[in-house]
Amino acid sequence: MTQVSPLKQAIEEICQEKNIPYDSVIATIEAALAVAYRKDFGEKNQNIVANFNVDEGTNRVWDVKTVVDDKLYDEYLEEQKRREEAEAAGKLEEYLEQKRAEEEAKRIAAVPAPATTDAAAPPTEEKPVEVAEERFDPKKHIALSEAKKLDKKHQLGDEIRTELFPPAAYGRMAAQTAKQVVIQRIREAERDTIYKEYKGREGEVLTAMVQRVEGRMVLIDLGRTTAIMPPPEQVEREHYRPGDRIKVFLSSVSITPKGPEIVVSRAHPEMVRNLFTVEVPELQNGSVQIKGIAREAGVRTKIAVFSDQKNIDPVGSLVGQRGTRVQTVISELGGEKIDIIEWSDDSVKYITNALSPAKVISIKLDHDHRSAVAEVKDDQLSLAIGKSGQNVRLAAKLTGWQIDLVGESGDSAKSSGADQKKTEGKSGEANEQKTEEPAATEPEPQETKPEITEAGKTDKPTETETEKPAELEPAKTDEPPTESK
Repeated sequence: MTQVSPLKQAIEEICQEKNIPYDSVIATIEAALAVAYRKDFGEKNQNIVANFNVDEGTNRVWDVKTVVDDKLYDEYLEEQKRREEAEAAGKLEEYLEQKRAEEEAKRIAAVPAPATTDAAAPPTEEKPVEVAEERFDPKKHIALSEAKKLDKKHQLGDEIRTELFPPAAYGRMAAQTAKQVVIQRIREAERDTIYKEYKGREGEVLTAMVQRVEGRMVLIDLGRTTAIMPPPEQVEREHYRPGDRIKVFLSSVSITPKGPEIVVSRAHPEMVRNLFTVEVPELQNGSVQIKGIAREAGVRTKIAVFSDQKNIDPVGSLVGQRGTRVQTVISELGGEKIDIIEWSDDSVKYITNALSPAKVISIKLDHDHRSAVAEVKDDQLSLAIGKSGQNVRLAAKLTGWQIDLVGESGDSAKSSGADQKKTEGKSGEANEQKTEEPAATEPEPQETKPEITEAGKTDKPTETETEKPAELEPAKTDEPPTESK
């Protein structure tokens, strides 16, 4: 059995630890050796390429040139001559500015050609214009006539490799430079690997650990890398301490000059969907679907669910036996309240369900403005609005309708899903009116209505109201008990 060299073992350990391909590490070492040779022994127009033998621990160095047409070489010599003349005359800056303007004009002139057809993508890939503008680089190229002097067999496009032999051992500075190149290249390869690994996992919920808190920014340890959780992605009522294990939603992965930037969230609505998907098998096999989520992170969430199979209760599937499934999600979200309602393609029924736990008497829809006026019993008005207007606000966000709430007696506050602060103030007014209504007559509530806009006026002529309140009349009348007395 052949013994593996210590150097190769060290390289394999690095590959395993950093999750970097073996060939990438070898290429990094060869690039570092080329830099070291260039630092101590290289010349100006040499294109240094190194070849590293891992088993023997040796390397060979070449100067690599590509054979190009003599025309490019002549153009290069002519341009160098003009540049030297401009520099001698003190007009080098003007010359360089003129060259940049000419190059820009050529680039712009080449753009209309691909734009002649609607197929924009194929013409943009036509880089032959760029190839035609190829310039002679004395570091990488050699003219065909010069190559023929070395060997008459050379043709255009051939690669000439001239081996170079270091006259002495590498110096300390060259070795230090090579070390820095190896560290930098390995770090870049590691960043690229991390980016590719997490880029395809956006939308997943990951179990992570709080690494540290810097100001309002929370750094999350994902194992192989560190993610950030900015303030908008945090839950206000949660306190994050180093060492805490939490579940986070992988929000976005992007590449920056400093490496991949991974943003995670605890406040994203889709986190609730993923948590339920883990707990509910019906969501995994597609028999139950989550149609919409409206969330105010850390406080309350409304979820609309639907199933096209008659023998499956979509709401019960998410609640679970004795609420085990929903309680698991609630505990993971730190006690956040979750309302699960049944989705319906009937807007009236959907809005009615969304306003639960309040019971709606009737609803009038304005399809042109996508607004709805919902009538509820006076003692249910504050429940329908919710604390600080939260219930109606989430219902509006979930359904996509602007919802105005009206009390049964006509005294109400306009509760728009968009106006959170107004909703809060008006819910307080509704509560005050309800306490006075039993002693007040019907005309008096109308006097307090100047604050109410069309929501109160459109409430009376609705056709749906004349049906549904009639069904609830028996519950209102207390005459049967008095007659029995």
